[in-house]
Amino acid sequence: MELRPGIHRIAAPLGERFIAMYLFTGPAGALLFDTGVDESIQQTLLPYLAEHGIGLDTVRWVVSSHCDFDHTGGNAALAAHAPAAEFLAGAADAEMTVDVEELIRGRYGEFAERDGFDDPPETTALVRSSTRLHRVDRTLHGGETFDLGDRVIRVVHAPGHSPGHLALWDEENAALAISDAVLGETVPTADGAPAFPPTYRDTDPYLATIARIRALAPQLLLTAHYPVYEGRAAMDFLDTSEAYVARIDEVITRALRDATGPLTTLELIARTHAELGPWSDDAAQYLIFPLTGNLERLVAQGIVTEADRAGRRTWEWSGA
Repeated sequence: MELRPGIHRIAAPLGERFIAMYLFTGPAGALLFDTGVDESIQQTLLPYLAEHGIGLDTVRWVVSSHCDFDHTGGNAALAAHAPAAEFLAGAADAEMTVDVEELIRGRYGEFAERDGFDDPPETTALVRSSTRLHRVDRTLHGGETFDLGDRVIRVVHAPGHSPGHLALWDEENAALAISDAVLGETVPTADGAPAFPPTYRDTDPYLATIARIRALAPQLLLTAHYPVYEGRAAMDFLDTSEAYVARIDEVITRALRDATGPLTTLELIARTHAELGPWSDDAAQYLIFPLTGNLERLVAQGIVTEADRAGRRTWEWSGA
């Protein structure tokens, strides 16, 4: 749908969820933010462009918000239809935006060796089958601009969910496309039910991103897996996301203080996930992303100690 003149939200199915791509159009060309998975191009994007009379030859730039497969998996399929388009990604995410095996190993498999958590084989198989990546022509750091002819789109570095995560600021419309830069207190299914935890990874950068977005005061907050938030609802979403970080701190602090010895991350999740969200045991294990970020921050503050037990990382309260 066209949310404002020149801002299109194009939602493609993603299992029980959806992935919203955003197309910014102007007289000097169009910029596409994310491509979904491989099938999103043929089944959703191309029909949308045809229905709205938008030529593929107008798509000059394709910006990947971050490296996750459901945001980059359609890059190669789109490149086949728009060979002149320039593909761009955040510098810190670029390697995992072009190599699916590096994505699986470095992103989704980060916790396998030290924490004993990994995606189930069927999930990894789905990532491989639905992802066709493409080269990155240019990397972005934040501050770059794209002139659409009637307005300028500015890149905002928005790390936390991933190191190279990007957002796009359309100042003329006070619209900010954030993809997964901010994640509320649960990731929803398409009908709004809780699917799994908010998977931010690096806590301090995540909180800084929330503050950066709040300072821009967007009137239109464009997300990948949530609704479009307008006006006060946009600020409420930021507040909810920030409050959830504090909630994790409170819950894991209490659990570590009450423990009689060090806990692995999965042991800590087992003790706390009922307080942190309404997910199934399997879905709750993805708390390993935000919990690890918060735990690492508590270690840096000197109130939690990180150690090792039989090859598994452990955490123990050491503060007052």
